[in-house]
Amino acid sequence: MAEPHVREKLVTAALDLLAHGGPDAVQARKVAAEVGASTMAVYTHFGNMGRLVDAIAAEGFRRLGARLDAVARTDDPMADLTNLGLAYRAHAQDNPDLYRVMFGVTSIGGHRPTPNDPTTAPDDPDDVALGTFGALTDAVEAVIAAGLIRPVAPARMSAQLWSALHGFVLLEIAGFHGTDGVERVLAPMMMNLLAGAGYRAGP
Repeated sequence: MAEPHVREKLVTAALDLLAHGGPDAVQARKVAAEVGASTMAVYTHFGNMGRLVDAIAAEGFRRLGARLDAVARTDDPMADLTNLGLAYRAHAQDNPDLYRVMFGVTSIGGHRPTPNDPTTAPDDPDDVALGTFGALTDAVEAVIAAGLIRPVAPARMSAQLWSALHGFVLLEIAGFHGTDGVERVLAPMMMNLLAGAGYRAGP
């Protein structure tokens, strides 16, 4: 019978291998060895490597969600939205290989995760990607409630902001945008998107 704590240890071991050795280091034999188990433990708890990769991605989204939840909410919803974007970027910078795996940009042993798409009428309340998208949507709703942008559909606006942010951080962790990318590219890009929804920055 599969024991939950062993499953969690295997996921943690896989994440450590990914962080220190990249995707090629995440192999069933190495993951099992990290927790003092046989290779069969991976298949007992996950069935196959594809499901282990799903679990790795899910934990990546949980960690991203925790990082976004830790961002303080203030009486300045636009600043809060900006800080969420910076926290999202920091997660990608601190965990570049995990970030790529989370979104299927990089495979592990030919396997890519299969998360639900939280931007299209999600119907799975337990999907971890939905939780992170929800934090962004909540922030957009706060900006709308404050009258800072037109009452656009929050989920659509969030999907646009997420797409722009995701593209930026993927390029950044690949070595693009230099050291001033936030000021030169990310901040004005986000402001341009919000301007399209009626936002006007102060003097």
